[in-house]
Amino acid sequence: MTNGKLGKRFSGGALAFIALAVLIFAAMHAVTPARAQQTQAETGPPPAGMERATFAAGCFWSMEAIFKQLRGVQKVDPGYAGGTQPHPSYDDVESGSTGYAESVNITYDPKIISYRELLRVLLTVRDPTTLNRQGPDEGTNYRSVIFYRNAEQKQQAQQAIQQITAERIWRDPIVTTVEPFTTFWRAEDYHLNYYALHPNEPYCQFVIAPEIAKFRKMYRSLLKS
Repeated sequence: MTNGKLGKRFSGGALAFIALAVLIFAAMHAVTPARAQQTQAETGPPPAGMERATFAAGCFWSMEAIFKQLRGVQKVDPGYAGGTQPHPSYDDVESGSTGYAESVNITYDPKIISYRELLRVLLTVRDPTTLNRQGPDEGTNYRSVIFYRNAEQKQQAQQAIQQITAERIWRDPIVTTVEPFTTFWRAEDYHLNYYALHPNEPYCQFVIAPEIAKFRKMYRSLLKS
């Protein structure tokens, strides 16, 4: 964990006590060597029979932990999308000046789970109504985006937003944007499988765990056995 992310994530008055505990933990467990790791660009098409979906919706630790539990999902990579700088680092993205957002690259089997089902999970489990914010995480790097890879994905994304809006699931308007995919940079290794490897860390306990519980209750029929 790094102090920059945790400082932003626990800025609210209601989370002041948690903030102090997490910041102390971060100071004691800084990952300085990991910062030297270089991000990796997506290369080549997905494996035969598979497709990819790329979403941004706040913390990629949470998104990875959620989407990897869905049946038909082969792989979920946390990383950065939406910017142009080559090899963006975590610290670069956290500065809010690169145009990148924390994102996930999902490799899935469309014969088992559809793109529309992935969209629905995204737009109902993550809050699509808060501009440049997801829970305690604030900044353009935490904005909500559907990065479409072709015309069909674009159309389905727009239709999904319209449908969720019509169902009045959220009180406020959806602000998730639909943007063309350009490139995806997989995050540094220390971000991979973060929740599973660090379930007892304060952010994982107080923020990610409740999100996963909500998700599992809502989508039991889509979960891996």
